[in-house]
Amino acid sequence: MASLAFFFVLISSTFLLSQANNLHLQQLRTQDESFTSILVSQNGLDFVKDLLVNEAISSIIPLQLPATIEKSARIPFLGNVHMVISNVTIYKIDVLASYVKLGNSGIAIVASGTTCNLTMNWHYSYSSWLVPIEISDGGRASVEVEGMEVGLTLGLENHEGTLKLSLLESGCYVKEITIKLDGGASWLYQGMINAFEEQIGSAVESAITNKLKDGILKLDSFLQSLPKEIPVDDNASLNVSFVENPELSSSSIEFDINGLFTNGKKVQPVSNHYRQVLQPSVFCIDQSKMLGISLDEAVFNSASALYYDAEFMEWIVDKVPDQALLNTAGWRFIIPQLYKKYPNDDMNLNISLSSPPVIRISEHNIGATVYADVIIDVVEDARSQSSISVFPLSFFIGFIALCMVSSLVFLIPKVIRGTGSVKIMGNNLGGSVKLDDLAMSLKWSKIGNLRMYLIQPVMWTLVQTVGIPYANSYLGKGFPLPIIHGFTLQNAEIIFSSSKVTVCSNVSYSESDNLNQVPIHIK
Repeated sequence: MASLAFFFVLISSTFLLSQANNLHLQQLRTQDESFTSILVSQNGLDFVKDLLVNEAISSIIPLQLPATIEKSARIPFLGNVHMVISNVTIYKIDVLASYVKLGNSGIAIVASGTTCNLTMNWHYSYSSWLVPIEISDGGRASVEVEGMEVGLTLGLENHEGTLKLSLLESGCYVKEITIKLDGGASWLYQGMINAFEEQIGSAVESAITNKLKDGILKLDSFLQSLPKEIPVDDNASLNVSFVENPELSSSSIEFDINGLFTNGKKVQPVSNHYRQVLQPSVFCIDQSKMLGISLDEAVFNSASALYYDAEFMEWIVDKVPDQALLNTAGWRFIIPQLYKKYPNDDMNLNISLSSPPVIRISEHNIGATVYADVIIDVVEDARSQSSISVFPLSFFIGFIALCMVSSLVFLIPKVIRGTGSVKIMGNNLGGSVKLDDLAMSLKWSKIGNLRMYLIQPVMWTLVQTVGIPYANSYLGKGFPLPIIHGFTLQNAEIIFSSSKVTVCSNVSYSESDNLNQVPIHIK
């Protein structure tokens, strides 16, 4: 008998261990899957390219070339001439045209027709047998570089949930240089100084190329410093870790991120019913939009599961706009036996969900299904606040709304159907709901049978005056979309499709969040 008991214990332990391992593996798979996709269109790429070009110029100038250029020559009748150019500084760069091109090799950015203005000091000296003393002169010079072309090719890949940027190829080519001397007998030495054109051009090409390399290191450091989680509130964050490498097409880049809600300790597993076969794609009706963000319904379901597990979907309602509804006197004509047994006693509504709300997204709206119980408690002694449960009402709630909130106080004993709207507020996705229909059923009662058709109008009033405003106060705040700090959505539109919500938008950038303020960290 003992051996049989041991056998059952062993089997049970093995089963529980298997279940725990399966849950752990499911959570790991959830972390490696994408439920949010971000697509940057050609217009978005051009916007980012212009931003990077402007940032590059502002970070380059003023740029002092490190080398002092010297040249010596023996000239008939003059003897040995020693020429020196120093303190060569680029103080202005203008880019006539630039473009960004995507390909299998990476992201190519080219700036053409670029002009570059420099200043420098010039000095030279010579001595000859005709004149036994050294003769010297010097001054300032202005240099204009025209027709310069600058290009670089970047690689972008996923590195442990962050973006890794690498410089695959870079180059700078100077086409033409004009040097104008100022000071001294500059007219006499102009021809000699022109001999430095090639060396000045090489120095400019080398200096700009090296500065671009530093800029790419800086941008890579910025990308890798981006947080893997975006706080939503004190209890939840969005997992914005990148999944797989970015997908490049001829006119867009698509990034896949995890996108699920997390509490920082536990990854919410996604039911196989909502698990996708393919990565979420992004489709915007207006192809001119810079950015598209597609969120799978699993994102909203992860929020629902997180707040449910954190026990945020349990409420006791003891105050309503019409407080008479929470006193048995207000129910004496609706439930006479309640008032007869507990005359003029206060009541509470004890609301709890039996499972997380399940979110469904269709081509027209967002819907949710909620299972909950409401127990009406009568407070018999106001001084001691002791209460007795009179009857619970099990209910099934189906409403159409953006349902990623933690609190749904209107989850009262009935089937609730409603419609909702979704809107963009800054970089947040929020919404609101309204009540369309309501039905309910009685689970059990300590005061006998109830006439549900009489109770339903009262519950409708409670939903309209308490539940809907309370829900909308949370829905209105919304939750943050995965947008890099400094960028703001503009003229956004929302598109519903099967199991997905897509936000298509243009973006603006705040100069206060200058990328030049990001420190470089080189490992």
